[in-house]
Amino acid sequence: MDAPMGLGEFLRTRRARLRPEDVGLVSYGARRRVPGLRREELARLAGVSAAYYTRLEQGQSNNASAAVLDALAHALQLSDDEHAHLRNLARPSRTGRRPPERPACARPGTRQLIGAMGTVPAIVLDRRSDILAWNPAGHALIAGHLDFAAPDSHCDRPNLQRLLFLDPHTRELYPRWEEEAKRAVSSLRLMAGRYSDDRRFAELIGELLLKSPEFATLWQRHPVHNCVCGTKSFHHPLVGPLDLSFESLHMPDDSGQWILMYSAEAGSPSDSALRLLLDFLAPPSADPVPAHATEPLR
Repeated sequence: MDAPMGLGEFLRTRRARLRPEDVGLVSYGARRRVPGLRREELARLAGVSAAYYTRLEQGQSNNASAAVLDALAHALQLSDDEHAHLRNLARPSRTGRRPPERPACARPGTRQLIGAMGTVPAIVLDRRSDILAWNPAGHALIAGHLDFAAPDSHCDRPNLQRLLFLDPHTRELYPRWEEEAKRAVSSLRLMAGRYSDDRRFAELIGELLLKSPEFATLWQRHPVHNCVCGTKSFHHPLVGPLDLSFESLHMPDDSGQWILMYSAEAGSPSDSALRLLLDFLAPPSADPVPAHATEPLR
């Protein structure tokens, strides 16, 4: 992921979505060759020279001050997530050559935690959305067609975004697949700016760009949003429609690991469907013991 070029792409997409009247400029009805604001218009709004802004957008300058970035964010009417993304792109990490990274693993305590959740579907992921662990409910909800032990394989463990875009079973799980895909790309864009020196992250993005035209189209639009909570719709092959709330719990260390958890509103049809799904996981009850078997020997 080339951070300077990523910065230019991001600035162009955000400049293109604004019209002169959106920012108080008069266009006088002149035919515009490009959508949105011109470079010189945005530069004027941000209080920088057109030449400097052009160098910034073309990836020829990577030393923009915090004041300039804040001014650009204000002029472009960026959200808080987009503003943070702009800062990440403008100041990519310079860690030099990174040592080989060991495969990520969920901590024993984290596995114990999601195992104790019981009826709450829970999944442990790393910053690339590789699935490190799941409890039985989480596995049954999002990937019951995969082996439960699949996350334990460091070489080919499932990846949540790869499943979404490249796995037909997962695609059928989401009746609003386009909405889920946009949400996924928005999160990936934010993380890609934050970890611009992550080679494996770049490889994942490259694979999705190559294999999924839908991903490539969405990626080009450069959506950015930190999707930490909300609702998702499912159409599960075993229990049918489900509307579930999701929450993300990010680990306080620098591992980038987080837990994705789902729940249903108590008493709702989705709650009943989720309980039915969990019933499928329960081991069959033992055959009842005949009454005479409990009688004392004489």
